[in-house]
Amino acid sequence: MSLLVKICGLSTRETLDAALGAGADMVGFVFFPASPRHLPLAAARELASAVRGRAKKVALTVDADDLSLADVMAAVKPDMLQLHGRESTARVKQIRQRFAVDVMKAVAVSTAADLVAIEGYKSVCDRILFDARPPTGASRPGGLGAAFDWQVLKNLDIGLPFMVSGGLSAHNVEEALRVTGAGGVDVSSGVERAPGVKDPDMIERFIRAARAFNEVTAR
Repeated sequence: MSLLVKICGLSTRETLDAALGAGADMVGFVFFPASPRHLPLAAARELASAVRGRAKKVALTVDADDLSLADVMAAVKPDMLQLHGRESTARVKQIRQRFAVDVMKAVAVSTAADLVAIEGYKSVCDRILFDARPPTGASRPGGLGAAFDWQVLKNLDIGLPFMVSGGLSAHNVEEALRVTGAGGVDVSSGVERAPGVKDPDMIERFIRAARAFNEVTAR
């Protein structure tokens, strides 16, 4: 299976074009006011329309209600919703059915004990995203530039596609893939020159590094 590369938190046409031009499989837009990557719906609509089928559109939300989700769906028409909050298994199932869209559930990881949480989600979502557990008191659940111990995921078989996020960059993505065997990687702060400010060159380098690993292992 080919590797999926997702660039999350895009907010300008320049960086969106950089991600698409470098061959990103997924482009992510964030709808969470506490994040420096939060997008107003009007801006998101314009960026989403520029994707034109060149990559899958992913809308990231955090414990959003149905009204907010409906607004995001109308503006972006995402191929997938990324639920990055404390959504219960029942809530994930409800969202997936109500909005008839694929769902990726983020699971915060610090130790192997955190993997217990995925059991309930496996039957109600289409993909799992493992992200670093935020420190106590953090104002948002991801995009903090922190990695977790990837050895926790070594030889993991959950019967569902999964991606890895948290503290990834062009310098360590190959190692993350080697250790975890993940089918995809998701980066945000690791391709930024400042919080919320993506760098086109860093985006390109990240995608190139991830693809290089995939090409070697495919031989």
